Amino acid sequence: MDGTEQLTIGGDIRLAYTYAPGPTEYAGLTVNAGSRDELTPETHGLAHMVEHTIFKGTPRRSDAYILNRMEAVGGELNAFTTKEETTVYTAAPAGNHRRSAELIGELTAHACFPARKMQLEREVIADEIDSYLDSPAEAIYDSFDELLYGNNPLAHNILGSKESIAGISSEVCRDYLSRAFTRANSVYFYLGPERLDRVAATVERALADLPASGDMAPRIAPAGAPEFNVERCDERHQAHVLLGAPIGGLHDPERLVNALAVNILGGPGMNALLNLQLRERRGLVYTVDASTALYSDCGLMTIYFGCDAADVRRCLRLVSSTLRRFADRELTPRRLQAYKRQYLGQLTLTLDNKEQFAINSARAMLHGLPAPSPARTAERLEAITPSDLRRAAEKIATATARNLILL
Repeated sequence: MDGTEQLTIGGDIRLAYTYAPGPTEYAGLTVNAGSRDELTPETHGLAHMVEHTIFKGTPRRSDAYILNRMEAVGGELNAFTTKEETTVYTAAPAGNHRRSAELIGELTAHACFPARKMQLEREVIADEIDSYLDSPAEAIYDSFDELLYGNNPLAHNILGSKESIAGISSEVCRDYLSRAFTRANSVYFYLGPERLDRVAATVERALADLPASGDMAPRIAPAGAPEFNVERCDERHQAHVLLGAPIGGLHDPERLVNALAVNILGGPGMNALLNLQLRERRGLVYTVDASTALYSDCGLMTIYFGCDAADVRRCLRLVSSTLRRFADRELTPRRLQAYKRQYLGQLTLTLDNKEQFAINSARAMLHGLPAPSPARTAERLEAITPSDLRRAAEKIATATARNLILL
């Protein structure tokens, strides 16, 4: 893949274009609207509901047409919602971009949300909510967000509740679509072998009916971070524990050093410090990991593990001591270089996933960031010193001790 070009076409359409020779192509629209833009309890789950029902028909196209349009050529049409974005995209054999772009433009500008189809999809989402609640290793993250963010819209989960989705009507969905899915509020992305000039011309035509702008309320940044230690004694075979701390968001200058610190602590490598201490050396857990969730104005770092209820306190002591040692002992330049090499290798493998690379490129442009680039990341990694990493580890260790939830 060549580097991604970030450009504006047709006066106001942002395009993240990546030339990638090969038999496949990926195209989509990423919109700067997600669950944190649902400002009242009655609208919780709206962005996700729209994502589900945007495929249910337009005045010109039936849901059957929409369902089969990409599948007819062996491609896929998909969508997903996060706290800050909604993405509608296709994956298809190369040569089908016009088909993809026209379909994406039709859905995002003209979806009509038929009442009967809405009711059917409410039942599907209700089942999705039940499935999620039956997965404590996933649901614990939402419980943590509710405690950390309080009354801020970031606190509520993406799916909403059965009560809130029951009250979301076709009219509410259409209003949301017209306000959020606009050219000013979105980025179109393409990754594949088609030339830029042809992609640009196709996208201009396909998005011609998309409103130029809408009326989205400004986002409210979280105000401070409360301290909490919550234990809920549910009857389960396994205890689930999540610790976390606020960190900087997408625009934080310390973003990369934080990412490196978190990767060393609990990234995907079997040599991650927490995995070594809790699983490899003591067999106390099946899963332990550290991760980050970065938003446009804030971020969150978390450590999760699941273990026998009798081992919770021991695991917590081990997590605490591992964090403390990591913060207290400055790495040698040689050891730090090895961690940098590992992180960059993991990043390179991730970016080799073309679909994810295309989506990440759009998200970067949406938030005013450079496109993903291993070479650029390698340059920034090289500048990180042992003292930089130690300072990041100290902040993480100190802050993480303040917030815990046990299910």
